[in-house]
Amino acid sequence: MADPTLSLIVPTADAGLELALHVSRLSIKAMQPDAAVRDGLRVHYAHDAAELIACSQVVATNFATVAAANNYWR
Repeated sequence: MADPTLSLIVPTADAGLELALHVSRLSIKAMQPDAAVRDGLRVHYAHDAAELIACSQVVATNFATVAAANNYWR
């Protein structure tokens, strides 16, 4: 279920990045609710540059969404 307190509107770009990271983490948690499995998978991607780049792309996409929702903090 969606978090009713979660809003895309934040005061600064730094807060927007924090929100993008939070949303990214929530997405992973929703797709794999078992914490033990998530922890086990972390070992596989933690030292793989391509996997880490893919993770950063997800965060970047979420940050772009937050930035657009905040009119790029203009």
